[in-house]
Amino acid sequence: MPPTLIYYVAASLDGFIARPDGSVDWLPALAGSDDDHGYAAFYAGIDGLLMGRATYLQCLDFGTWPYPDKPVLVLTRANHLPRASAQLELRHCSPAEALEHLHGLGCERIWLVGGGSLAGNCLAADLLDEVIVSIIPHLLGAGIPLFGIGLERRLQLLEQRSFPSGIVQMRYQVLKERPEP
Repeated sequence: MPPTLIYYVAASLDGFIARPDGSVDWLPALAGSDDDHGYAAFYAGIDGLLMGRATYLQCLDFGTWPYPDKPVLVLTRANHLPRASAQLELRHCSPAEALEHLHGLGCERIWLVGGGSLAGNCLAADLLDEVIVSIIPHLLGAGIPLFGIGLERRLQLLEQRSFPSGIVQMRYQVLKERPEP
């Protein structure tokens, strides 16, 4: 059985995951909240992470590596980047090959961390199984979209939660494309 790929992400109300320059400076207001909006439970339930180069570079700017106890595969052509963790690999391969590699390491539930372009590519390749999006009550007006490609796809709502902070979190199953008979 193939691993489950989950795109767990925060987005502005107008559908952006970051400002046009990649900045997520509009998200730290949530950090002061006592409610982690389900993050700890989600993180405990995943086995590995998949991310693109831009997201990885942004994580390096955080100072402390936020994912020290899980295997991480970063899709990049640049293997000269610093390694933030002994469990981190830099690879130039397709998302399907990356998932296969993580699965070989024992990862059954894999978090697609950020990257609208990578999320769009995984969606187009029918690799994405779930989308968990936390809608932040903030309008950016422009930025990096939730999915970096204009691809139509149906999703089935599995769960929805609202929080006193105004955040609404929705969990969807991605309905796989079926070939025409």
